[in-house]
Amino acid sequence: MGLVGVEIGPARARDQFLHGESIEGTVRNSILNSWQRSLSLGLSPDGCELPYRRDLDLDGRLVHAAAPVLDRLQTLFEGRNMNVSLADGQGAVLQRRFGEASQVRHLAAIQSLPGFVFAEQFGGTNGIGLALAERQLIHVYGAEHFAERSQSNACSAIPVRDLLSGRIEGILCFGYPITDVDAELNTVIRRAAGAIERRLLEQSSSRERALLEAYVDARRRTPAGDGRLGELAESGLDWRDQMILKERAADLISLAQRAAVEVPLPSGRRVTLLSSPVTSRTGVAGIVIEAIFPAPHQRIAVPAAAGPSVSPLAGQVLDPTGRPLGHPPDTPPRRTATTARAPGAAGHPADRAASGLVMVGEPGVGTYAVAARRRLELLSEASARIGTTLDVSRTAGELAEMAVPRLADFVTIDLPEAVLRGDEPTDARTGLHRTVVHGYREDCPFYPAGQPVELRPTTPQLRCLASREPVLEPDLRTAAGWIAQDPVHAQDLLDHNVHSLIAVPLVARGIALGVASFYRSRDPAPFGDDDRSLAQELATRAAICIDNARRYTREHSMVLALQHSLLPHSFPDQNAVEVAYRYLPAASGVGGDWFDVIPLSSSRVALVVGDVVGHGLHAAATMGRLRTAARNFAELDLAPDEVLTCLDNLVGRLDRDEGNEEPSTGSTGTTGIIGATCLYAVYDPTSQTCVMARAGHPPPALVHPNGTVAFPDLPAGPPLGLGGLPFETAEFHLPEGSQLILYTDGLIDDRHRDFDTALDQLRRALAHPNRPPEDTCEAVLRTVVPDHPTDDIALLVARTHALDAHRIATWELPADPALVSGVRAAVARQLAVWGLEEVAFSTELLLSELVTNAIRYGTAPIQVRLLYDRTLTCEVSDTSSTAPHLRHAATTDEGGRGLFLVAHIAQAWGTRYTPEGKAIWAECALELTGGKPGIALPHFDDIPAI
Repeated sequence: MGLVGVEIGPARARDQFLHGESIEGTVRNSILNSWQRSLSLGLSPDGCELPYRRDLDLDGRLVHAAAPVLDRLQTLFEGRNMNVSLADGQGAVLQRRFGEASQVRHLAAIQSLPGFVFAEQFGGTNGIGLALAERQLIHVYGAEHFAERSQSNACSAIPVRDLLSGRIEGILCFGYPITDVDAELNTVIRRAAGAIERRLLEQSSSRERALLEAYVDARRRTPAGDGRLGELAESGLDWRDQMILKERAADLISLAQRAAVEVPLPSGRRVTLLSSPVTSRTGVAGIVIEAIFPAPHQRIAVPAAAGPSVSPLAGQVLDPTGRPLGHPPDTPPRRTATTARAPGAAGHPADRAASGLVMVGEPGVGTYAVAARRRLELLSEASARIGTTLDVSRTAGELAEMAVPRLADFVTIDLPEAVLRGDEPTDARTGLHRTVVHGYREDCPFYPAGQPVELRPTTPQLRCLASREPVLEPDLRTAAGWIAQDPVHAQDLLDHNVHSLIAVPLVARGIALGVASFYRSRDPAPFGDDDRSLAQELATRAAICIDNARRYTREHSMVLALQHSLLPHSFPDQNAVEVAYRYLPAASGVGGDWFDVIPLSSSRVALVVGDVVGHGLHAAATMGRLRTAARNFAELDLAPDEVLTCLDNLVGRLDRDEGNEEPSTGSTGTTGIIGATCLYAVYDPTSQTCVMARAGHPPPALVHPNGTVAFPDLPAGPPLGLGGLPFETAEFHLPEGSQLILYTDGLIDDRHRDFDTALDQLRRALAHPNRPPEDTCEAVLRTVVPDHPTDDIALLVARTHALDAHRIATWELPADPALVSGVRAAVARQLAVWGLEEVAFSTELLLSELVTNAIRYGTAPIQVRLLYDRTLTCEVSDTSSTAPHLRHAATTDEGGRGLFLVAHIAQAWGTRYTPEGKAIWAECALELTGGKPGIALPHFDDIPAI
């Protein structure tokens, strides 16, 4: 019986509603909304008095079209307790039919006689009034009626529309006892309404046939006229020319006056269209459009009364015989083309201008055809203009821009916060944010964009989200739910002439993403069903684009979060360089740019910048794998060219592995790594040298302490993944205070800017030697980065420091075991000078083991070096390439335990290969760091005693 709840009936729900209790969810939304409107109009259940109209047109076109259908329904329902009524567009009953004739004697006058008005503002919730409000097939059962007198009845009602204009011409309503509810009635009432609508359309066709007959009669009455119609098809015009003529003819019909317009055609011909008024025998007034094809060297005189402007109205397009489309076969037969004498033309046949009928129609009827054409044009344009970006807010704004002013005067769009973040909303009715406010003027007092919007369930916006169907409020002055949201704000909008509303849910793939509200203010006519259909079509197309943008936003956020988690958030403490960095994702998506700063042994540091080709999740994941691999290879103390070789092998292997995945894994074979580039540099603060190698990456920029900016001539090398080609290194001296700038190609690549121009901009931005790296980053981003970067950008700025010579101690030794004790004593003295007596014992033990190992297994000469930085580094080098290995010594072994002591005492240790051989190093942690490099510890031994 139409109830939503299962524990409460409509009668009880109605009583609770009338007593001010909440009944949301217990009755259908359409019934609840109608009850609320009835109360807001001041109606009471026992006081709904219906007005009676005596000025009804009981023999108008609607009654004429519906009479045979009503008679058929009376026959169908013969013997049943059925009351069939036909009302006009204002709810006034025009005709009634009864299945049982005797029931008329038992019915009240308002249920048996025509003339009573059942509009909702008079009768409350009823079939005719609710069908006018909802503009669709509705059902009202028993206690769902607002008035007390109708509690025992049920009714079904459906609008009857003019198929040309889409306007509601009337309402067809079935009334019956509540016990006679039958699902088959839906089919019957739909078919009956459709039959009435078709008969209304036939009436329009008959009017245009009458106009055509009047035109033919007028031609017969002209001198030398025989009434025959010329044909456009026989004029030699192709289909494009004929289409242009028909469109211009439709505009001329709207003028509703005698006029002439010369139309140039793409084929080079010029045709004159003449419009003439014509009136049928029955008094139907219309316009006839003829095409005049001038003879050679002849021009048609344009009457002075012809206006230059053309209004976009249309008439009925005719087929080549001059017969209206859909004309029955009893019309005048097809004739050959005739000629008409143009004004001022000679009478010779060679000088006559051929003519052809283009259109005939009523200006008012043609308006509907033009409106339909405009709707199609708007939808076609919307397909191209909505969804040009993958930004949720911008896509919503494009919907509003398309609708204003061609559909509405103001548009507001509310989206849940989850949609703006890229998530799928759980309930689009909660957490709404005003995303777009757009109109033909800026001063209309809608809730501003960017703020949360709390809407009541009775508002058209939440009603449409609940039903997933558009809600039309033709007159906002009577829209109780809309006014109840904020009466003061509603009155302010009404004062600005905002009078009609269409609320449309933005639904894509079954998910409600928000709501679009279309308001009208300048046009005094309210929105109609055609407007609602157009708004729904626009909103549906926009919803798909918004959902695509939402999904992209979610993926973009996920990829960006992944990349940020894979990029370094901070760097380990080291004194070799002072570092600043920036990462900017591309506007179109996250790429695979990455960077790193890796502390190495002996106070050295590695600087790395790389770029994985492509965008999206795959590029970000690959970037993380390469960065991790680069750190691992760096930990092996490999040279820059060797690190790039290892990365090259890794990228090639990853590419092969992903390209060879089985189809069952879901891979399409297109996710392989197309390429990657990398620049790897190692800076040594003890010698102030930097060794670099690059794999297809842009060269670094070097800023000398005097402000000179250079781009070192560094061998390019192939991109990673090609394999088979070696990488070359280059060594540069970097005085203290130099700046080394590493970047990815997104910084300088821009299709709107020359490459050399970008390098010059970068050079000028870097020509400030004494600026901190953070300021350098800001200057580069401000002056070099493109306005809309199409690729992501990684920028790494490092200012070099040197390790003071007072913090470096070196001893050269021959391969003599007897000198080990002397080295230990020298080291102890040096540590005392540095004030590091607390680590003297462990350091002497480390050096003793390392030197002994070098003398026993290495090759002279042997060098011992101490570096005092944040840690104390002990380094022993020789010319042998044999590296020691940590192993478990057997109980009976005399050696093999020295490296166990080194590993236990040292914070870290390892082997580094050099061009001369190898160096074994070990780091000892210091409780107090060495402070800023280049500043020696103070000495107080030379102060005289007191």
